[in-house]
Amino acid sequence: MPDNRRVTDQLSLSIWLERGSRANRLKHFEKLLRLFPFSQREQPQSTISVQAVSETEPPLLESPINGPLDPSEVLEAFAEYGGEDIAFSVESWWDLWQYEDDWRLAPARVELACFGAEFDNGTERTANEQEDLRIDFGVDSHYLPRPDLTGSGRMTESNIRSMLRLVHELDSTLPVAKRKLETESGENFADRLQQVLSGSRSQ
Repeated sequence: MPDNRRVTDQLSLSIWLERGSRANRLKHFEKLLRLFPFSQREQPQSTISVQAVSETEPPLLESPINGPLDPSEVLEAFAEYGGEDIAFSVESWWDLWQYEDDWRLAPARVELACFGAEFDNGTERTANEQEDLRIDFGVDSHYLPRPDLTGSGRMTESNIRSMLRLVHELDSTLPVAKRKLETESGENFADRLQQVLSGSRSQ
């Protein structure tokens, strides 16, 4: 039987805030953390971190936190740090349909980050052009159906709708100037998601 699986790619949502809101990035990051649907199920530890200057520098803070994650606890730790060269990140979990012997709703890794204007986040964009907020959703395979798995189309569509619901809520809550959903290889993923949703309806 041929292997229909493809090489997975990392998927992320980049958000650029309106120019007048960029000075208050951390305030908007707080809104993102309070809005995000963190998993309430049994899960591995989450990790919060603070870095200065660039992602290659050792963290100023790196601390494990037992879940379910409490945004207030995270923000209290972040409040001790400030500056335009600082980045904050939260690596935690949210619930997605995943296949392991059978389909089940289970915690999947996610990372939320906020970048200061002078922080180098490792992308090819200059500091002035890089995003203010980013959500790394992990591997894109959570959102792409696999023909070799029964029920994949329906479960994948549920995962996609969870992501798109979050994106739309962020659009209405944050002063978003621009956003981009893309894979690590640079693919614009929004178009592919629409194709997946259209295909699942026609099945």
